[in-house]
Amino acid sequence: MTQTTHTTTPDRLTWDARLWGALLVVCGVIFLDGLDVSMVGMSLPAIGADLGVSLSSLQWVVTGYVLGYGGLLLLGGRTADLLGRRRVFLIALAVFAVVSMLSSLATNPELLIAARFVKGVAAAFTAPAALSIITTTFHEGPDRNRALSIFTTCAASGFSMGLILGGLLTEVGWRWTFLMPGPVALIVLLFAIKLIPNSPRDESAGGYDVPGAVTVTAGMLTLVFAVVGAETAGWGSFRTIGLFVLAAALLAAFVLIEMRTKHPLVRLGILRLSNLRNANLAIMTVFGAYVSFQFIGTLYLQNLLGWSSFETALGFLPAGLLVAFLSPNAGKLADRIGTERMVAAGMVLFVAGYALFLRIGQQSDYVATVLPTIVLIGLGFAITFPALNMQATNGVDDNEQGLASGLFNTSSQVGGAIVLAVTTAVIGSQSHGVTVPSGMLAAYKPALVVVTGITVLGLLIGLVGLRGLAGRRAAAAAEAAELEAVQKELAEEMTPVA
Repeated sequence: MTQTTHTTTPDRLTWDARLWGALLVVCGVIFLDGLDVSMVGMSLPAIGADLGVSLSSLQWVVTGYVLGYGGLLLLGGRTADLLGRRRVFLIALAVFAVVSMLSSLATNPELLIAARFVKGVAAAFTAPAALSIITTTFHEGPDRNRALSIFTTCAASGFSMGLILGGLLTEVGWRWTFLMPGPVALIVLLFAIKLIPNSPRDESAGGYDVPGAVTVTAGMLTLVFAVVGAETAGWGSFRTIGLFVLAAALLAAFVLIEMRTKHPLVRLGILRLSNLRNANLAIMTVFGAYVSFQFIGTLYLQNLLGWSSFETALGFLPAGLLVAFLSPNAGKLADRIGTERMVAAGMVLFVAGYALFLRIGQQSDYVATVLPTIVLIGLGFAITFPALNMQATNGVDDNEQGLASGLFNTSSQVGGAIVLAVTTAVIGSQSHGVTVPSGMLAAYKPALVVVTGITVLGLLIGLVGLRGLAGRRAAAAAEAAELEAVQKELAEEMTPVA
């Protein structure tokens, strides 16, 4: 099992109505995130056609949100620890609701991308606050595993509902897909005000690391901008190389700031926890591969096969349903076999699923060609995502749960932004001036190879974690044997001599 700093097992919680209510309200945030991502994904081709957006610009509708989300998640987690999780949760959720409704009024790509970025920033404060509310409310072990399984189920449910709503609403008009999350967020906010318990401000936790937040966000923005722009400027151009150098300098500056500042955004020592480190690396590959796959799959089904947005939504739906139905049992599975085995098994499913999608053709049969990939991806998420959530927060002290959850979510969003930028650049480099189906298919397949390769990296990370599990279990067994020997010796010493 994963590492832990606790030496005693706390009493199990009583799951009364109020605890359930608070949990479901907090899970509403991840439901909204899944809802938003899947709805927008279904509407991308319609947005491109209506606003005249090129492929490289179209991906910024997704990337803008991802970068705002990932770039400030660490600051969001830190803010939740400092100001109180409830306060941060409520304010950020209100901003998310307002920006959702305003983004539906955008009349050009620039305004739409800017609104998506701001919305991502709001999500960067709600997500770590929500996850840290869960991890500080529910004790590490069965209670927390159960709560995180429900958290994952709500994400999958939001994603599944978003597919259907996104497909239906896009048929009416793509702007409705941007408007819809706003009223839902307001409903969640009203319940949150009543049900989320107050968490006091930690006066002893120190201050904010604004320079760290600025450098890490600017570094990631520059990195993604370099990858996207390399398609037109050239990978060896002065502009592209200069942007990569600038991104590396900004990220190096971030590390130096964290090493020297009194109150770092990221206490680098937390990365010594192998379970947290492996979970962060693995989620980068999982989320990066899936965001890119959904982008490619949507273009393939709508632009090449001529599917409507609603038909595309139904095509992706089985994956979300599998996660929604199977995730509630993930906590029990983790208690039995350990999160490391779950991650390794899930990664195998991902690799197989994406590799099978390479069989697509100009006229592919859904059941024979597309559905197997969708099913394998759904099974992979149902096993892997809750296990990684557990790994990322187990063994972390309560006062750093916001940081741990922020790191985990940051890793997923950074992975999504970078891999999506790479796959978009690959498609763009292969599709200049292409109008015939065979040329479009030839542009999609190299990008799918990139996605499959990313999941292979994820599998290797999972196998490393599995290898570490054997060592930790051996050490735990040795420690238990030593403790038993000491207890036996003490018992013999305390036994009165006849």
